[in-house]
Amino acid sequence: MNINILHNHFHFTCHGVAYWEDQKALLIADVHLGKISHFRKYGSAVPQSAIQKNFDRLDEAVKEFQPQKIIFLGDLFHSALNMEWNLFESWVKFQSAEIILITGNHDIISPLRFEKIGVEVVPELHMGRFRLTHHPEKKEGAFNICGHIHPGYRLSGMGKQHLKLKCFFQSQNQLILPAFGEFTGVYVMKPNENEKVYVCTNTNVIQVA
Repeated sequence: MNINILHNHFHFTCHGVAYWEDQKALLIADVHLGKISHFRKYGSAVPQSAIQKNFDRLDEAVKEFQPQKIIFLGDLFHSALNMEWNLFESWVKFQSAEIILITGNHDIISPLRFEKIGVEVVPELHMGRFRLTHHPEKKEGAFNICGHIHPGYRLSGMGKQHLKLKCFFQSQNQLILPAFGEFTGVYVMKPNENEKVYVCTNTNVIQVA
């Protein structure tokens, strides 16, 4: 799905990534690395293979778009350090793009650790008329791109069946990205007539009428 915002071009992928063509930047929200290991530590029946899926999908996005910047919109890690930090550190070594983390409420790992491996940590980012944050924030004169909410949409069928899918949620001056990470869940959005929903299926991004 390709959309235009303030004469800038964005590509949405079914994994919840947005590629900002004009800035050659890959935007990714709410990866929550370490969450799967945390669940497994306390007995949840989550397969070990799910950990690698996050990194495989990151690699797919980087390979497809070849970005100059990779910008994480907060909650890159779910909580404290665990074995997934080592995987992330190894992943960073193979990236040629500049990597920036906008801190989220779950990002409690010291910024010094990120800076040591070459990841810049900032509270927010201003890029032209766009303001990138973790939490949704409204500021006059700026279009906000953010995460945090884990937006989703409930599709209903003729037979009263329901399907919840993660989505990109666009309002007049804001774009909320879906959560990228495995096992992050969704918060069902209820758009009004001036808001747009782009649901992520297994293979496509589709705008909901």
